[in-house]
Amino acid sequence: MGTVIEYLNQEPWRFLVSFAAVLFLTLNLAAILTMSERKVAAYIQGRYGPNRVGPRGLLQPLADVFKLFTKENLSPSRADRWVFLAAPIAMFIPAAAIWLVVPFAPGAVVADLNIALLFFISITSIGALGVIMAGYGSRSNFALFGALRGAGQLISYEVPLILSMLGVAVLAGSLSLVDIVAAQDGGFWNWYFLPQFPMLIAFYVAGIAEVKRIPFDLPEGESEIVGGFMVEYSGMTWALIQASEFALMGLISAIGATLFFGGWQPPLEFLDFGNFNWIWFGLKAALIMFSFLWIRWTLPRLRMDQLMDFGWKILVPLTILWLFVTAGAVLAFPSVFG
Repeated sequence: MGTVIEYLNQEPWRFLVSFAAVLFLTLNLAAILTMSERKVAAYIQGRYGPNRVGPRGLLQPLADVFKLFTKENLSPSRADRWVFLAAPIAMFIPAAAIWLVVPFAPGAVVADLNIALLFFISITSIGALGVIMAGYGSRSNFALFGALRGAGQLISYEVPLILSMLGVAVLAGSLSLVDIVAAQDGGFWNWYFLPQFPMLIAFYVAGIAEVKRIPFDLPEGESEIVGGFMVEYSGMTWALIQASEFALMGLISAIGATLFFGGWQPPLEFLDFGNFNWIWFGLKAALIMFSFLWIRWTLPRLRMDQLMDFGWKILVPLTILWLFVTAGAVLAFPSVFG
């Protein structure tokens, strides 16, 4: 057994096995969050939610997967078939690939890139391309309208999302997520959510917009454009788009926990579990994901002009201002932030 483990720990087998594990995690995360979404909605609205399939409805995700596998994948007769079918893949692959640079525990990272933040920024930008492909490939006015909304929203909120992460990079002196987590050891008072609180708020709000969830779900807008850019999808192609959105929600939560809440670092040093510190990482990410679910059933949808004004007139100036404050503090007090 030890020989097999040693063999699998060599490249390229380590990378292939790790990527398969990350892909498995991404797909299952989408199923779990779908179930959690319905349960949280039910609790907030004072009803039961899924409770028929399995104990307390826990097998409902399996029933959903079986239903989607057996449904026919339809496409409009006028659709650009290759673009139409490639769009869900273009949205899912970035949501799965970025998990490769996320440190789950000490030494538990598939690829420790020294430019992991740049990798995150560049790969997430592909998601906007997938939305445009879905709207254009459908050859539907509703889908195209939703895609144009989505492109404007995603590109606009990428700016404050990127700026909100730069303050953390300045404090840590590195773009590696592993180094950023290591710089926050020693207790929760060393986590970056304290000195970077305005950036945390900007990252959180921009993250919700990137995931396209209420109050920023203008690209879908089911009450106005009947599902938006994904209105023409069905069966497993629709499921792949949904899986990519839920996986991206989990990813934004994981990156937020890594940048601002110490990643796998315990809140107090005596609570260090060693290689099992992935428990702390999971708890932090789960709390952020729960807040995403909570907000969906609490706030109303914004208008498009409100969405754009909030991003460009509030979040962008806030992040630029705090980035200057952070850089000035690092230069003025190198012994404190060094």
